[in-house]
Amino acid sequence: MHTPPPTFSGFGLGLRKEHYRDFLDTDVPVDFVEVISENFMVDGGQPRDILRRVREKHPVALHGVSMSIGSSDGLDLHYLARLRSLVDDVQPLFVSDHLSWSRVAGFNSHDLLPVPYTDEALDLVCRNIDMAQDALGRAMLFENPSSYVAFDDASMSEWAFLAEMSRRTGCGLLLDVNNVYVSACNHGFDPHAFLRGIPADRVRQVHLAGHSVGPGILIDTHDQPVCDDVWSLYGTAMSLLGPVATMIERDDDMPPLAELMAEVDMARDIATVSARREVA
Repeated sequence: MHTPPPTFSGFGLGLRKEHYRDFLDTDVPVDFVEVISENFMVDGGQPRDILRRVREKHPVALHGVSMSIGSSDGLDLHYLARLRSLVDDVQPLFVSDHLSWSRVAGFNSHDLLPVPYTDEALDLVCRNIDMAQDALGRAMLFENPSSYVAFDDASMSEWAFLAEMSRRTGCGLLLDVNNVYVSACNHGFDPHAFLRGIPADRVRQVHLAGHSVGPGILIDTHDQPVCDDVWSLYGTAMSLLGPVATMIERDDDMPPLAELMAEVDMARDIATVSARREVA
């Protein structure tokens, strides 16, 4: 049984190629950066060199998108070996992925597909998490995904699934507040019930991002600023969680770095107000 990594109460930004030069040549006022693990799971070359140089300035969190922890086929051993090599090289602050699946019978959908919240799925996910954490030699964080469909045979809520998953495997949680909001709007549940239902002591990192509005549905696109409702939900989350790492996540329609830093500052201000409210 692994134990979640220590808490880290900094504010960071997703490191994307549009801003590599800013991070390499200037002092960007963030406490950490997060990178997509798969973009750097190569031996040597420019991507790994850039990451090492950024790592000299900032702690780095690794965030994966294709571990497929919910896959009934089990995990890809070659993938785990490549990830372990990156972990050993970077010595990251956190290693995370998603509570989802994307691979079956050798086919990768390149999408984060939902896991049914059933006892059978919970057993499978926990076995895979144990395998991944043993392979990496450390506890991981797993993120709540956004979802657009629900399973009729679900026997528990998403937050109950996450809580039991964390209890049984010792993994930590990455709370994506935008995903909570998107899923709550799409499925009609109370996002505050989600925040109250997850084990606060297991959360080590928070993601904040933007979404798009489709016909009768919200879509987690990471191409918009964080909206007011998600900021409000973040304030509630921080009053429940206490000091944890927070990161602004932007993957498309990339704005200038200054606009993203304004959102980092907003997160820091809201977290400070929430902490004062909790003390009072």
